[in-house]
Amino acid sequence: MKFLFSLALFAISALAQRAQIGLPSEGQEVTAGKDIVVQVQRPNSLSGSTEIGVVIGFTSCADAPCRTAEDVLGKILYNGPFKPVYHESSLPPYQNFSVTVPKSAAKGAGQINVAHATLIGAGPSAFLESFNQTVTVA
Repeated sequence: MKFLFSLALFAISALAQRAQIGLPSEGQEVTAGKDIVVQVQRPNSLSGSTEIGVVIGFTSCADAPCRTAEDVLGKILYNGPFKPVYHESSLPPYQNFSVTVPKSAAKGAGQINVAHATLIGAGPSAFLESFNQTVTVA
């Protein structure tokens, strides 16, 4: 019984650690070879956590369906520390990353992919997630 309770508590803690992309917005137009801001948000949680970092990648899906960020991150635009902080009271803690859309990005659908790693709890336990945001390359 204790095992099931511990497992459920870990699952709830992991869900509370989920990050998301605040910018660019879904379907936002970006230009190949130009800088964009990728905002990675991570809401606070009741369990303690230590951020490890994020990786931000870009894939072009103009000629084929976009794949999940779990399958491919694409061209790596950023790989390093992640230190989200509060900036506005209406938004969760976040960090902005200025990255350049690859010059080779084909016009049409594209995808910003993020891998986020953190340590959760007193143990701690490793937590890795990946997520994406579809954009339009002009």
